[in-house]
Amino acid sequence: MCLIGQKLKAYDLSSLEVITYGTEPMPEQTLRKLHTELPNVRLKQTYGLSELGIMSTKSRSNDSLWVKLGGAGFDYKVIDGVLWVKSDKAMLGYLNAPYSFDDDGYFNTQDQVEVDGDYVKILGRRSEIINVGGLKVYPNEVESVILEVPNVADVTVSGRKNPVTGQVVQARIKPVEGYSAVDLEKAVVRHCGNRLEEYKVPVHIEISEDEHHSERFKKVRA
Repeated sequence: MCLIGQKLKAYDLSSLEVITYGTEPMPEQTLRKLHTELPNVRLKQTYGLSELGIMSTKSRSNDSLWVKLGGAGFDYKVIDGVLWVKSDKAMLGYLNAPYSFDDDGYFNTQDQVEVDGDYVKILGRRSEIINVGGLKVYPNEVESVILEVPNVADVTVSGRKNPVTGQVVQARIKPVEGYSAVDLEKAVVRHCGNRLEEYKVPVHIEISEDEHHSERFKKVRA
């Protein structure tokens, strides 16, 4: 929101040393822009769940989404691309609901991840992955590309039912105030066609002034 409102240069931010971000995956384009605007500020990704507590993290660099997870009292493993976490601070379980831990005490976070040595990249919730004819599309990847288009203030990507492929990609876009919706839609389609595989390009695009986040600042994809 600071980037959208161009507020960062309006104030003396010399005392600002670190910004943490988390809750859901950060679009790479937003992270790169923030690092460019605030090159001397450390940008640190956080990771935690209500069921487990907050893990110690270390970002690979200020403009990288790769992060080391762990620290005292935590351990994790990756099974079929999904992150499982073990914590000394874990809850006992849900009331009147199935037990959510495996026999070794690891909790299924439902977060899809990539692994590179000691680093992981959070791709998003498994339930939010879009399945286009058996091909996986991560909303965060498409959102990051769309945010590269000038005059896009915010975007939410989700799956839409399709009788042929099961799902297709749809995008709801908030434009910069006063910008033509028709021109913006054409620019998004053109840019995505050049940057993404065909099955990842949004088939349905809605230009709307509506907000994209809940009161807890989580993307509303439903």
